[in-house]
Amino acid sequence: MREIVHIQAGQCGNQIGAKFWETMAAEHGITEEGAYKGDNPLQLERINVYFNEGQGGRYVPRAVLTDLEPGTMDSIRGGKYGKLFRPD
Repeated sequence: MREIVHIQAGQCGNQIGAKFWETMAAEHGITEEGAYKGDNPLQLERINVYFNEGQGGRYVPRAVLTDLEPGTMDSIRGGKYGKLFRPD
């Protein structure tokens, strides 16, 4: 199976990346908190390509977000899908 690590850097990269993860979550039936709420078994078939399954069935994006300014990261964490990411 393929696994993809998504790397986001800088303000522009993180803003585009945040939209990317919103789209991936919607396509795979993942809620803003990381729970699976889809209605199609095909959504789970390749979910491990982009997401890791954590404790309690919570899915976390396989991504590294970096920026020198904390404002960009704060806006992602405070956004609609901010709970999807782990702070570590």
